[in-house]
Amino acid sequence: MINGMMTLTGAWHKLRTDPTLRFLVVALSFYGMSTFEGPMMAIKTVNALSHYTDWTIGHVHAGALGWVAMITIGSMYHLIPRVFGRTEMHSVNLIAVHFWLATIGTVLYIASMWVNGIMQGLMWRAINPDGTLMYTFIESVEASAPGYFVRLIGGLFWVTGMLIMAFNVYMTVKRREAISHSAPQAA
Repeated sequence: MINGMMTLTGAWHKLRTDPTLRFLVVALSFYGMSTFEGPMMAIKTVNALSHYTDWTIGHVHAGALGWVAMITIGSMYHLIPRVFGRTEMHSVNLIAVHFWLATIGTVLYIASMWVNGIMQGLMWRAINPDGTLMYTFIESVEASAPGYFVRLIGGLFWVTGMLIMAFNVYMTVKRREAISHSAPQAA
């Protein structure tokens, strides 16, 4: 992660104008966070709380959406114009909109799952003085409903961003570039 960030030494100002680069930097941040969180979740006391809960789902999606998807999307935004002989994507502004939808969607998705997971873990281990469970499984599912709604919003942000990307890619590929015809040289 540090190696990726140090690549930008002296070029951090480009983040203001290059949304493709933003995808790559945020992806590296999620990579670092996911690779720290994974081993932390393997610690016995943390695992006793997180195992089988939505926390694990949040962790997986931090890696899948935050790291893998964002680095892939950023790479595709960089490569597509070059593959199709274009100077740039159809709309840099749409890339910026996609970036913010993906970033906010990812944060909503994983944060809601972390909160749900911690709540579920605490509810499942809560016991009455007589040793019976304080909450039923259904009560923990019902208590998770607000988090699932936030996750839905995050997912909708992601889907919207991907539809914007599909449109932007289509317009980039479809666009005709002006062809300059040079006059033939005399023999």
